[in-house]
Amino acid sequence: MTRINAISKFAGTPSFAWGKNISAILFAALLIVCSITVGCSTDKPKPANSTSQIAVTPNPISPVASSQPAPMPEPTKPATKKVVKKRPATVTYTDKTYGVSFDYPRRYAIETGDAANDLVASSPLPLNFVQPGGIALAAVELPETSYANTDFSSAFFNVSVHKALSADQCGEFSVPAPKPTPVSDSSAQPASPSTSEPQGSKLMLGEMELRGTEAVSGEGTRQSDAKYFHVFQNGACYEFALNVTTTAREEAGMKHVDRDKVFARLEQILATVKINPITPASEEGTTPAASEKPATPATEAPASTVTANTPAASAPQEPAVTPTAPQTAPQ
Repeated sequence: MTRINAISKFAGTPSFAWGKNISAILFAALLIVCSITVGCSTDKPKPANSTSQIAVTPNPISPVASSQPAPMPEPTKPATKKVVKKRPATVTYTDKTYGVSFDYPRRYAIETGDAANDLVASSPLPLNFVQPGGIALAAVELPETSYANTDFSSAFFNVSVHKALSADQCGEFSVPAPKPTPVSDSSAQPASPSTSEPQGSKLMLGEMELRGTEAVSGEGTRQSDAKYFHVFQNGACYEFALNVTTTAREEAGMKHVDRDKVFARLEQILATVKINPITPASEEGTTPAASEKPATPATEAPASTVTANTPAASAPQEPAVTPTAPQTAPQ
């Protein structure tokens, strides 16, 4: 019994002490765990609540979700077309010295100055003033191919001026020659051209009254027909001539050209003629005295210009015009 109690006593004492140590160790461990737990809990973020604001990175707004309409793409500009300027169908001739102007088709040829004088001089029917001394200012010629497969040879419209004629003399023509006035007494003198009645027909061109006549000349197979018109303006006599020449040829399919249609083209040019007032450069009388010599072409130097007129959409085509040939007054 004594042995057993001793063992018990020996065993019981350490057991009690070990129990206290374990409790202390457990308590200390619990404190360490609690301290670690509390420390960790303080490092953790606070839970979100309704009052806390959460920073949210804004996402880009897509065009579909946006309340504003998407910008419309800019319309594509059409390619700029290069504007091609077309040449005018007609051209305006202007002579500043004598104030005369007219329009003519661009495809017609024009001669001025000495070239115009040469062209008129080569015609079977040249200038038709009652006295020599006139000069040609300009001559417009139709293309030679205007009337193919016909006996058409040439046609031109020309403007001439004579500064040494009176108003009465301007109404006279050298071809055909004015009829002489019959006299009853051998001592009586025939009336002068200035007092005789102007010959030919009349044509109104705007406010201008033109005197007209027609002359035909033929030589062999060549025939020339010309219409002349005179008007007195700016102290000078203006002449407008329309000439058509044909040449007969023995060729297959050759036809006679319609002269009236050719004259109609030339009359279209005549219808555009204008004569503007001019200021004389000197105090010389418009009606020359009997002793004065008529001016010669060598002393004249008219200043003329050719300018483009209204543009056209295509190459000019001459419309068919009913001829308006002047009616000849009864002789």
